[in-house]
Amino acid sequence: MKISVFLADWQVLFREGIHFTLSGEEDMEVVGEATTSEDALKEIEANPPGVAVLNTNHDELGGIQATRYLRQNYPSTSVLLIMDSDNEEQLFQAMKAGASACLTKEAEPSDLIDSIRAAAQGHQPICDALLRPAIASRVLDEFEEFTLLSEQVDNLLPRLTPGETEILHQLANETSVEEICQAMNIAEETISQHFRFVVTKLVTNDHIRQVIEAAQNGLLSMILRARLAGQPPAEYITRDEFAAFKDSIKERFRSVVADIS
Repeated sequence: MKISVFLADWQVLFREGIHFTLSGEEDMEVVGEATTSEDALKEIEANPPGVAVLNTNHDELGGIQATRYLRQNYPSTSVLLIMDSDNEEQLFQAMKAGASACLTKEAEPSDLIDSIRAAAQGHQPICDALLRPAIASRVLDEFEEFTLLSEQVDNLLPRLTPGETEILHQLANETSVEEICQAMNIAEETISQHFRFVVTKLVTNDHIRQVIEAAQNGLLSMILRARLAGQPPAEYITRDEFAAFKDSIKERFRSVVADIS
């Protein structure tokens, strides 16, 4: 069975170049193209491909936001993001959103093909970004924030294990994989496995944070509606209503963890 691929990029010539490259691969088939992420989502929703190749830099709806939407609603579609140039902030955001891979437009065609095949098989080449000290440091900082947040929601957010934390600290300090393996007495495959776990937890926690922000906005909306209805401040929302609201959010958290983990 061929890997179905959807392409979206604002540069038509670049997109057509990818199409031409993939047309020479017997195990791949381009099933659609779009210039914007908005148009891409409409077509992907109608006929989800195995892999969606999106650009990170669309103005109104970027590829990172589109990736988050696809991973939450169409998990059978893997996403490969293309950056116009190397950008560690975009790479980090792509990892959190759930992209399987992230390449620049300077990448070799063979790297693109290999990444598409890996993504179609459920692999995550983007995990290798943890080898960058700056990315490893950002992930550690992110999990520190998650720890504080988790304490407010019955510790429902996944945390790093001591081993994962140590590996990330070593990478952030520019220690090589070989040196880490020797110091921790582990194999490189073990580190790769830890990378996959770390990225999965990162994506899960980012999704939960989105739920929390939506819940906070929902609570604010309830208060504003009460205010517009002329209710006094003490009656914006009752204690029982808030308790029920909080319980419903916790259930949503548990559902998110169960669905993504």
